Amino acid sequence: MSRHIAHRLLISIPVLFGVLLIGFTLLQIVPTDPAIVLAGPTASKDEVDAIRRSMGLDRPVWLQFALYLGRVLQFDLGRSLISNRPVIEELATTIGPTVELMVASLVWAVPAGLVLGTLAAVNRGRILDRITVAISVAGVSMPVFWFGLLLIQYVGTELELLPFQGRAGPLWTADGLRHVALPALTLGGVFVGPVARMTRTSLLEVLGADYVRTARAKGASRPRVVVLHALRNALIPVITLIGLQIGFLLGGAVVTETMFAWPGVGRMAVGAITSSDFPLAQGAILMLAVGFIVINLSVDVIYAYLDPRISRG
Repeated sequence: MSRHIAHRLLISIPVLFGVLLIGFTLLQIVPTDPAIVLAGPTASKDEVDAIRRSMGLDRPVWLQFALYLGRVLQFDLGRSLISNRPVIEELATTIGPTVELMVASLVWAVPAGLVLGTLAAVNRGRILDRITVAISVAGVSMPVFWFGLLLIQYVGTELELLPFQGRAGPLWTADGLRHVALPALTLGGVFVGPVARMTRTSLLEVLGADYVRTARAKGASRPRVVVLHALRNALIPVITLIGLQIGFLLGGAVVTETMFAWPGVGRMAVGAITSSDFPLAQGAILMLAVGFIVINLSVDVIYAYLDPRISRG
């Protein structure tokens, strides 16, 4: 198992390097000059040139990237052009809310998807199966922002059941739960459909296996056969899908956090890009990429635990 984890970590290094390179390059081609942003609109040309030299922007691009890479390896992401605070400190204040939003989304979406998929597979061809398939198709097709706007319009504005702006406190407090409810429903709503569909497909294949028929022949009850014998083996492709979807949730979190004014990494990244705060934008992109890599590594470990052939291979 440790050898498998080490191998996956080695594979992640080129991915992280590619993210750093792409993020750096994209912000280099933006027409806005960071020196002008830092100097202000009333600064003279000489002042702007002096700031450019102090920031190293007058050097070749390849040298700027090499210096930037060296700073990243030392956990120095620079300082925000707007707040003049270290980017590390800015990111530290937003990681917690983003993790809270992800946890609140997954804690209901994953069980809901597994239950719906299992019920659909057990009741194949019946009305419950058809309803589950319809929900799955809707979940795959529905954009995050559209579902969020519906919740804001009806649950937040017309019915006034839940707040839809900002974060009132940690997830384990009453106010924190009320404020995270709509963002978590929005982000998790597009997660239920794919998980339910994959669970249904995988479980239907497993239910026809020989060992499942043997368990039934030995007199095991239907719930025991489905949950203990079939579902565990059916979870292998489902967990792979969940890992990929969690990675995509980071992208959906950018939209969700912006819609609901949730103070997370995604909202901060959007604000940094629109305000031309390049160090902060690069730090936010790097943080999202690291989160994606960590999630995929965790899924690989769980996958190897469920199927030992993966780690031995």
